[in-house]
Amino acid sequence: MNTTNDLRLTDISPDFWYPIAWSKDLKRGKTIGRYFGKHPIALIRPKKGRVFALEDRCAHRQVPLSKGVVEGDSIKCCYHGWAYGRAGQCVDIPYLGKDANKERIPNCVKSYPCRETGGMIFIFPGEPEKADSAAFPRLAQVYNPAFKTRRFNPSVRCHYTFMHENLMDMNHQFLHRRQMGQIKARYLGGDNGDNFVEARYSFARTGNQQPLAERLIFGKHKYDPNKVQPVEEVVTIRTTYPYQSLHIHDKDGDLIMELFAAYVPDSPEGKSCQTFGLLSVLRPKTPFLIDIIWPALGVFTNRIFHEDKEIVEMEQKAWEELGGDHNVEVFPIVKKLRELLLRHGVPHEA
Repeated sequence: MNTTNDLRLTDISPDFWYPIAWSKDLKRGKTIGRYFGKHPIALIRPKKGRVFALEDRCAHRQVPLSKGVVEGDSIKCCYHGWAYGRAGQCVDIPYLGKDANKERIPNCVKSYPCRETGGMIFIFPGEPEKADSAAFPRLAQVYNPAFKTRRFNPSVRCHYTFMHENLMDMNHQFLHRRQMGQIKARYLGGDNGDNFVEARYSFARTGNQQPLAERLIFGKHKYDPNKVQPVEEVVTIRTTYPYQSLHIHDKDGDLIMELFAAYVPDSPEGKSCQTFGLLSVLRPKTPFLIDIIWPALGVFTNRIFHEDKEIVEMEQKAWEELGGDHNVEVFPIVKKLRELLLRHGVPHEA
């Protein structure tokens, strides 16, 4: 066991843009509370204007601001009515009066750079001056009308690094045998650099069972035990720290599916994370066919995600019971991934 570089004791770097809520969950004139690691975040949407994000604690008695009331461009604490503006400044303490000495009003609630796009609300939890220069992730094909995009957000009780390993290592298809039928991953190679690791696969069917959703999207894949199966699609999984993506290209090189995923730690201990995912599927040439198969695709992907969720939570439980990382990793690309996550992460703060 390597206790010095235990990957599960590595926190995610705060110096990136992270989705922290879905836009649909924050109504006009309302506020909600979320967590980034151990940091409570209040998201506020005024009746007019953009969303903003503050530390979810009133400077007065540390009561969550997300329990407060939105008034104009400020949030009022539910306890004594202290009001805070976009920059975290206290703009009003009701019982001091409008003409109170401004020096008596503290300015001590942290604000976070905030963006809203792709149906998600992002914050930059690191040093604010780095926000403008930090690269923003590619959000699948969410704005491309040639694709239809499904959103998913399972909450998973595991360290975020288990999620990266799970998707990167496509050799676990045995886990999904009930959903996918009999298939085998064929590793085609990979690449890595300072901030990314990439693996490419194709899949060979070892039995003639093929799920309906897969057949409708990718076409029928014939199984012939007497022939080597051709490469029908290439599946590319890439972790560009701290995000993860999956691309599927057909044999002609055309993109037919793209996934964006971010795993955002949402507990002080780092033992749970919130997944934000966008799955974009190329619309078939037949009009409205994608809308007909969409429910079947939803059921299919939900079952896959549930199996992955169950297995990574088992991994987290084993880590806790064994008191550290006892994993014996043999797949070179996953070793590169672990090095990437260690290199860019930060030591866990107890």
